[in-house]
Amino acid sequence: MQVKDFIGVSRRYVETTEGKDSDLVFVGYGVVAPEYGWDDYKGVDVRGKTIVMLINDPPAPGLFKGKAMTYYGRWTYKYEIASQKGAAAAIIIHETGPAGYPFEVVTGSWGRENFDLQTADNNMSRVGLESWMSLDKAKELLAASGEDFDALKKAAATKEFKPVALKGKLSFTVKNTLRKIDSRNVAAKIEGSEHPDEYVIYTAHWDHLGRDPQAKGDQIFNGAIDNASGTAALLELAKAFTRLDPKPKRSVLFLSVTAEEKGLLGAKYYAEHPLYPLNKTLANINMDGVNQWGKTKDLVVVGLGNTTLDDTLGEAAQARGRVLVGDAEPEKGFYYRSDQFEFAKVGVPALYTDAGVNYIGKPAGYGQKTRDEFTNNDYHKVTDEIKPTWDLNGAIDDLAMLFETGYSVAQAGQWPEWKPGTEFKALREQTLREEPSKK
Repeated sequence: MQVKDFIGVSRRYVETTEGKDSDLVFVGYGVVAPEYGWDDYKGVDVRGKTIVMLINDPPAPGLFKGKAMTYYGRWTYKYEIASQKGAAAAIIIHETGPAGYPFEVVTGSWGRENFDLQTADNNMSRVGLESWMSLDKAKELLAASGEDFDALKKAAATKEFKPVALKGKLSFTVKNTLRKIDSRNVAAKIEGSEHPDEYVIYTAHWDHLGRDPQAKGDQIFNGAIDNASGTAALLELAKAFTRLDPKPKRSVLFLSVTAEEKGLLGAKYYAEHPLYPLNKTLANINMDGVNQWGKTKDLVVVGLGNTTLDDTLGEAAQARGRVLVGDAEPEKGFYYRSDQFEFAKVGVPALYTDAGVNYIGKPAGYGQKTRDEFTNNDYHKVTDEIKPTWDLNGAIDDLAMLFETGYSVAQAGQWPEWKPGTEFKALREQTLREEPSKK
């Protein structure tokens, strides 16, 4: 197969990863979600086998979150469950609609140098091959096994689905050229006056994409919005908290994380090696870009309805005559694509906001128009620079609300919680049971 049909990598920190004659098994969406009573594996042992699965969540009526993607639909989860199950390799069948991007995005992202954290076992516990296959080629693969893609996909949308053995085997060899990069997270703390061992964490990532040596003229990815603006906002919030007298009851940690653009690696490292216990961490509030186009009546909450932090933020919004709105494209899983997600994965309630779209004094559609212009012209390009047209008054309003939200959490008697039906709620409750904290 050509790169246009199939692309894969090994995240193991060894020069060569091999697999030979592993059986192929179609496992539907590859999801194990106890809160929904969902298990695509049904006890089938896939150790040493290659699992083939669909992207996104099962479209089961009344389950998961409908149009909005849960973490079970994200590609990172698919590979994590493959590792947990002991699979030799994992193949995700790409579909542009459910994935949220064309196959060219997959090949463009994975067809270059990739990064990951190095674990004590050199990532040998990771599945040996993490890969994607184009839809057309996947249909050919299934047809060669006497299976119809559409029929299998329909069956996989039900709880009754069981894994299907395919008439094929996979052998692979992945050769890596390894190099080690050292980087740093940067942290500052304001100690709480009454509960100094309990924490509210603000985050922003300080990295971007470096240089484009192939570009003519300007080669520097400045990342003015993504995410110099978030880093500046983090510093301003820290200054605001230092001016409080008395200090907040709980400690507030300001964490500038590295390597977000390489896969949320700085946040992931903190979540796996926290400076302070996660069961003493009440919340994470993340900033990945600020509003540079003026004041808005609304504020977008990516993942609206996930946690009670939304309610706290909503009170700050209401006091200002503003409203909270959800992400207009929840099917693309933006909640799982910035640093707050690594905190969510370990159970910490996490809040992630984006600029509103209803701009005061601007014509209808202005917000979406400017957002689309940034995405098309500046996002992850060297042109993401400070512009003379920026109006940061909206950013100031948004940050004031995030300040009040964090301060309220630092002062309140009740801890933030995941709301029912959220995929991280059970993990948080388990963590608090295992290591009891004051609530």
